[in-house]
This record gives sequence, C-alpha cells and structure tokens, in this order.
Amino acid sequence: MDQMIDHGLVEAQNAALAPALERDYGDLGERLDRRDIAIEEVYRKVAAFGVAIPSWGVGTGGTRFARFPGEGEPRDIFDKLEDCAVIQQLTRATPSVSLHIPWDKAEPGRLKAAAERFGLGFDAMNSNSFQDQPGQELSYKFGSLSHTDPATRQQAIAHNLECIEIGEAIGSKALTVWIGDGSNFPGQAHFARSFERYLASMREIYAALPGDWRLFSEHKMYEPAFYSTVVQDWGTNYIIARELGPQAFCLVDLGHHAQGVNIEMIVSRLIQFGKLGGFHFNDSKYGDDDLDTGSIDPYRLFLVFNELVDAELAGAKDFAPAHMLDQSHNVTDPIESLMISATEVQAAYARALLVDRAALAGYQNANDALMASQTLKAAFRTDVEPILAMARLRRGGAIDPVAAYRASGYRARVAAARPAVRAGGGGIV
Repeated sequence: MDQMIDHGLVEAQNAALAPALERDYGDLGERLDRRDIAIEEVYRKVAAFGVAIPSWGVGTGGTRFARFPGEGEPRDIFDKLEDCAVIQQLTRATPSVSLHIPWDKAEPGRLKAAAERFGLGFDAMNSNSFQDQPGQELSYKFGSLSHTDPATRQQAIAHNLECIEIGEAIGSKALTVWIGDGSNFPGQAHFARSFERYLASMREIYAALPGDWRLFSEHKMYEPAFYSTVVQDWGTNYIIARELGPQAFCLVDLGHHAQGVNIEMIVSRLIQFGKLGGFHFNDSKYGDDDLDTGSIDPYRLFLVFNELVDAELAGAKDFAPAHMLDQSHNVTDPIESLMISATEVQAAYARALLVDRAALAGYQNANDALMASQTLKAAFRTDVEPILAMARLRRGGAIDPVAAYRASGYRARVAAARPAVRAGGGGIV
C-alpha cells in the first residue's frame, strides 16, 4: 500500500512523543478506572470508528462573493484521492471517500485502482442536479427532480441512475440525493405539486437501487432557493424516507437547520422510527457555514453523539448511520482542517462512550435536571486526546497529524507539480 508521507518521518516524530503519550494514557486509564470505565474498551471502539472524507473537501471552498484558491489544489479526482490518502495515513480515522458526480467522474476501473493503491474505500455517491454542467441539454435553474418540465426531471433522474451505476462498479453502497429545488418568491411554485413531482422522481431512482444499497435524502431549509425549498426540514425528509421504502433514510447535515434548532432531538426522533441514515458533519455560527467540525459548538456535536451511543447500546432498529464530513475551507489548508475535524468527530464519540448511562437514566427518572446535565458534562469535560492519539499510534498513524503533515512538506511538493488555480468568482469547489 502506497503512502504519500514518508513513514520514517512519522515514526521519528512518534518516537519523540510516545513516552509522554504513554504516561497520559496511563493517567487517563487510572481516572477512568475510578469511574468503572475500562480505557481499552473505549479505545477499541474509537479505533474502529471512521468518518468519510468528501472528495470536494480537499479543494479550497468559496463564498457567494469570492474564492481564493490555495497552493497545490487537486486538479482532478486522482489528485483528490492522493490528498485523502494523506489524511487517512496520518489520522487512521478516514478510511473512505465520498465521490460527487460529475465533479469526480472517471473510468470506474481507474477510480477503484487509485483508491486501492492507498487502501481507501468509497462511501456514499453524491449526485449533482443543483447546478448546470458544460454540455448539459436542459437547465436546472428552476429545479431538477421537481421541475415542471418532465424532460428536465428525466434528465435529473438519469443522472442519479448513472451515479448508482458508477457506485456499483467501485464498491459504494449508498446514494445521497440533495437538490436545490424550491422558489424565491411567494406564488412562484405550487408547494404540493412540486413535492408530488419530487416524490415521483425519487420513486424511479429508488426502484433502481441494488438490494444492498441505501438511499439518503438530505434536507435544507434554504439556499439556493430562499423563499421555499422542496425538502426543507427533517419532517419532510422523514415523509420521503417513509414513502419510498425500507432502503430510504434521512441524512442530517448539521448546518442545514435554522439557528437554535435542537438537532440532537431530530437525531433521536429519526433513530426512534428507524430512519436515520447518517450525517454530514460540519459546524456553523450563522447558517450553512460549513465550518470545521467542532470549531464553533463542540458540545452540540457531543450531544448528537450522546444520542448515537445511546442507540448503539440499546440496539436500535435499523441503526447503522453513515458518517461523513462536509466542509468548505476558505482560509485554511483543507487537509489540515479535515484531519482536525475527523479527530473532533472521534473525540465526540469517545466522550459519549464515557457517559454514565445508569446514573443518567436514574436522574432522568427522578426529574433531577441538574444532576442529569452534570452527568453529561462530566463526560464532555474529559480529555480523551490520549485515547485518540493512542489509536493513531497503534494503527500506524501520527500522534500529532498536523505537525507531521507540516514537517513533511507535502503541500509545497504538490504545489510544484499541480498548476496554480486562478482566483475566480464565488461558489463551492
């Protein structure tokens, strides 16, 4: 298996940091023992946990106003896979990549070979009918799967079927469908008819799913349609999954909700009724900011994982959520941001594993609001970094991924090989 970063460099850095890590890990183990928690059990679960990298995430993002390209940006999906391989090599937390078609369209055999070169797999396929592509016959300016024109809807359906076909060839097992369909003015669209057309289109896509695949529908309250969107909230998303069938599930993007919405409760509801498909992890201050995961509200991320661990331990019905990052990196090195975000997701999972479930249930049953809250806070305040770092060390990664990455000179090296990208207008990668 090829590695993009010199393994000798990683080993040398690890050798210098390992003695302190061993002490920190032992100290944390002693503290957890006093709480009747075996650190090795937590370690095993954390080491087995992975989050998918979005292929588009390794490029520089943008806003509506401007995009400022970074050095050594990937030119195509094969450059993207190299960058994803760096993240996996150093963190050992990102074993799969989620492709976006047509951005990442390539001959499936080449895609599979490139991924296998680095020991990577492919997560959910993502279709794109929220923007027009060069040579596209019909425009999605006024919608795709819910468009008033049957031919435009069929074009969008055919694109999703193509995504399934590519995914089957490379080993993916899921399709994520997010559309920008909606309206910008009252009266522009008929709410019910738009949704009927969307459901009819999705039924055709669902009918083409292989038997071992899942279909994830994704909701978003606004953008690019600002008055209404066809799939605007988790309730509509749940209706879609229920209407389509047992292979259809809801995908939750942490940035796709109004400010102040209780996302962890939404997660609980979807788990309760067997329709939680997975996540796009990111963070936000104002809206769909797509900031680095855990950079604004790490406690909310922990509360989401509190629900996930609760369901995992309870053996909830149809519980097998997919985990993926979905971020836009405008001012940071995307590789560094994605490494930090992957470890933040791992940390939230680790902390949720430390919650005293018996004590929490007792306080809840006794209506002891203060102690129930403090039980969660006790887990959240625990420094789990020694567990994460030990998971990286034992599995051949870097104790300090960012330090190893910077010392490797990888960004300068690929910048010399990849032509500089000119600055352009707004928009995502």
